[in-house]
Order: sequence, then structure tokens, then C-alpha cells
Amino acid sequence: MGAEQLLYTTLVDKRLQSTFPNVEIALRIYLVLMCTNCSSEQSFSKMKLIKNRLRASMTSERLSDVALLSIESELLRKIHFDDILDDVAARKARKVYV
Repeated sequence: MGAEQLLYTTLVDKRLQSTFPNVEIALRIYLVLMCTNCSSEQSFSKMKLIKNRLRASMTSERLSDVALLSIESELLRKIHFDDILDDVAARKARKVYV
């Protein structure tokens, strides 16, 4: 835990928000900005890895989709695609009765 987060947690735990309202707001904004900065830097870093000579012909929409899949790879690892594929196959199956 960083010093900023520890300071904010202490401020909240000891219920000092009303005593130091500006400090609490500034810490909250600072802690949120760190996450958004990191996320955007990570997105551009992933985009740079994905877009190379082999994928230069990719449309921007597909590139965005591939980048999103790459960024959210931890979430994708938890998904059971076999269940999803079975469900889609069952919906798309055309039954012909003789």
C-alpha cells in the first residue's frame, strides 16, 4: 500500500474527513488519477505490441477489439469458452425433421 493510500485510509478510519475536507478530496482525486493514468499507459503499450508489420493492414475497429482482448486477458482466462460455444451452437443448430 502506498503512502497516499495509507494516508487516505487513516483519514477515513479516524473519521477526520470533516476536519480536513480539502485534504480528503485532494487525496481521493490523486488516487483516482493514478489508476486512470496507468490504465491509459497500459492501453497504449498493448496497442504498440499488437500493431506491428504483420498486423498493419488491420482495420482500426479490429485493432481496438484485439487491444481490448489483450488488456482484459486476465478476465478472458476465467471465461469457459466451451460453454459459450455449446450455447451458440445449440441456438444456431438447424433441425430437420424427416
